[in-house]
Amino acid sequence: MEPLLPLFPLQLVAFPGEALNLHIFEPRYRQLFAECETDGITFGIPAFLDGKIMEVGTEMRLVSIEKKYDSGELDVKTEGVRPFRIEQLYRKSPGKLYAGAEVAWLDYAPQPGDPIVSARILDMTETLFGLLQIRKPLPEDPAALRTFELAHHVGFSLEQEYQFLCIPTEMARQAYMEEHLEKLLPVVREMDNLRKRAQLNGHFKELKPPQF
Repeated sequence: MEPLLPLFPLQLVAFPGEALNLHIFEPRYRQLFAECETDGITFGIPAFLDGKIMEVGTEMRLVSIEKKYDSGELDVKTEGVRPFRIEQLYRKSPGKLYAGAEVAWLDYAPQPGDPIVSARILDMTETLFGLLQIRKPLPEDPAALRTFELAHHVGFSLEQEYQFLCIPTEMARQAYMEEHLEKLLPVVREMDNLRKRAQLNGHFKELKPPQF
């Protein structure tokens, strides 16, 4: 039997490849990160949604401990490794303060997506960023895009992010993200139009009458 994977449930979805900075203050997780530092173990972040731990999460590794406070609190940098599914959850790992689980590793093959679809996704994301006045660089090469890179930046709800993590292939994730952006952009455009009309309210308007 493989050792239990330590768990650090959070109200967020972590993705493979994601860089995630965390502030650690609870004693059980200070214990966990001490072991990550000394023993090189990894841990899992399953999303905590609707009052429960979801079954799919992402294995994380400690990259560095950036700061140790006199109180014992920590600032840490971590990185997503691979997804897993919880087979058996233990509220406390044997002899530990933190939870653990028997897990099955999910086979997310690193196959590329369709670069044509990636180009469309990047174009729509650029449009979205422009409407929302977000200044964030986007990948330049559609062929190199992995949708997990954009998953926190395209307006997914937390529940949608979790659904996205559960999709096993890049092409299926592309389809999910493209459909989402196609539905979201008209809503954001209309909100932008409403904002502009509200800003003009009370101003003198120079309007060209229609020809009839």
